[in-house]
Amino acid sequence: MADDKFPGWHGTTIIGVRRGGEVVVAGDGQVSLGQTVIKGSARKVRRLKPSGHDVVCGFAGSTADAFTLLERLEKKLEAAPGQLARACVDLAKDWRMDKYLRNLEAMLIVTDGKDLFIMTGAGDVLEPEHDIAAIGSGGNYALAAARGLMGNEALDAEAVARQAMAIAADICVYTNGNLTVEKIRG
Repeated sequence: MADDKFPGWHGTTIIGVRRGGEVVVAGDGQVSLGQTVIKGSARKVRRLKPSGHDVVCGFAGSTADAFTLLERLEKKLEAAPGQLARACVDLAKDWRMDKYLRNLEAMLIVTDGKDLFIMTGAGDVLEPEHDIAAIGSGGNYALAAARGLMGNEALDAEAVARQAMAIAADICVYTNGNLTVEKIRG
């Protein structure tokens, strides 16, 4: 099939919410090819334990590319235990400059419970404003919903993430309500 006719893979919404000393990363399970749902139960949020330090990552984009990046991130974290910011910046440099890595098509949300980052192939390591990070097809819907929900002090990080994902799933056809949720304390 010609590239211009290929419908493209879509699907994923990942959100990270920091509140009350914990960070929750939630991701939906949908993978779509054009207008067809290929899988509804993909697991796009992972817990890594390099050198005994917990790190939670969520990814959007190509699964194989994301796994390659997660493996590289794990190696960077093993080289700099407990230094998430340094490991992310080192990975972003490699991702941007390496001839092979620069072609990887994925985005990551990464947290150790203290820091929360969005990583992109453009070399970005962004610490999001308002303690909310969101990526993927429905990322902007989940981000907007979470920002509105943060005004409700009765909601903890998990409740904000779950409700924001439910709103995104109602709006974005590439997002479903089959969630994987990981919590980590700072």
